[in-house]
Amino acid sequence: MKKNNLLKTTLTTLAPTLLAAGIAAASLPAMAADFNINVVHLSNTSDEDYDGALVLKDYVEAQSNGRIEVTIYSGGQLCGNGTECIEALQANLIQVFNTTTGGLSSVFPEIQALDIPYMFPSDRIAECALDSELLAGSIRKELLDRTGSMRLMTIGNTGGWRNFATTDRQIKTPADVKGAKIRTINSPIQMELVRAMGGSPTAVPWPEVYTSLATGLVAGTKNGITDIMGMKFNEHIKYMTLDGHAYMGSMWWMNDDAFSEMPEDLQKIMSDGFDSLRMVTTVMPKRRQIEAYNAFKAGGGTIYAPTAAEKKLFQEAALPVRDWFKNEYGAKWMDITQSAVDACEASLDERYMAAK
Repeated sequence: MKKNNLLKTTLTTLAPTLLAAGIAAASLPAMAADFNINVVHLSNTSDEDYDGALVLKDYVEAQSNGRIEVTIYSGGQLCGNGTECIEALQANLIQVFNTTTGGLSSVFPEIQALDIPYMFPSDRIAECALDSELLAGSIRKELLDRTGSMRLMTIGNTGGWRNFATTDRQIKTPADVKGAKIRTINSPIQMELVRAMGGSPTAVPWPEVYTSLATGLVAGTKNGITDIMGMKFNEHIKYMTLDGHAYMGSMWWMNDDAFSEMPEDLQKIMSDGFDSLRMVTTVMPKRRQIEAYNAFKAGGGTIYAPTAAEKKLFQEAALPVRDWFKNEYGAKWMDITQSAVDACEASLDERYMAAK
C-alpha cells in the first residue's frame, strides 16, 4: 500500500521527545513482550479517553498473556498537538492515537460529514451508525487508501454532545446566537454552523479557552458539560442550551504496520480490546454528566432544553451548512453518513414494533 507525504513537515520536532522516551525505556529491564504499543491521547487522566486506554491495556495484556505490552501517554507527553501526533502515528513512532472529527480534518476534510449539525438525532442512533460497517468500515478503507498507515480501530465518544454555552445570554432559538462571538475548534464546519445562525465564530486553541471566556474575547463556546466543568469554564459560562448539534465522536487509530505485523490471534485480541474501549468511552460521559450538570446548576448556571418546535428552528437554521458541505467536499460522505443513520433508525423502529 502506497504511503503519501501527508503531514511530514514537523516530524523532526518530535525526535527529541521520542528519543528521550526511547532512552528511558532502554534503561529498564528487558520485557518479555513480543509487541510494544504506545497509546497517546491529549486529554488528562480524568478523561474518558484515559479510561478507555486503561481498559484497552488491561484487556490486550491479559488476553495475550503478556505478548502485547501497552504503555499509555496522557496529556501529550510524546507529541504536543493533533498534527504532531498524527505524523508520529503515520511514521510508527507511536502506535495508537485518537482524534475528533475536527482533529482529522486536515488529513481527511470530508470526515466533517460526521459533524453536520443535527445529523445524529440521538445517542442510540449515533452509536449504532458510528459502529456500523457502512460508516466505520468506509472510513477505515478511505484512510488506509489515503495514508497507507492509519487504520481505524473503533469510534467511541469524548464528552457527549456539543451544545451552545454562553456567558451573557440564554440561547433558546437560533435568533439568540446572532451577533455572539462563539468559540469553535479550528474546523470549517463548526465555524459555518455559527455563521449560519448569525454568530461570529472564533477559533481558539483548547488551552486558551478559559482565558478567552474570562477576558471576553468570546462570549460562548460549543462543548459538552463534562468538558465545561472539567476545565472550569463554568466560572464564566452561565447558560447552556441542550440543542445537541454534534455528537462528539472519537476515532481511535492504530498504525497499520504495527497492526499487520501481529499474528492473526493477536490482531483479534487488539480488535476486541478496542471494542471494549469503545463501550467504556461511550458510557463514561453519560455517567459523568449527571454530577456535572448538578454542579453547574449548583454554581448558579442555567440549563435550557429547547422545545420540539425550537429544536426544529435550530435544525432549519443549520440547513445551509449541508449545502456548504456539498459545495466544498461533494455529497459522497454526507450521503454515506446519512445512509448509516437511516439504516439505524429503520432497525430501531423494527425493534420498537417488535416490543409492542
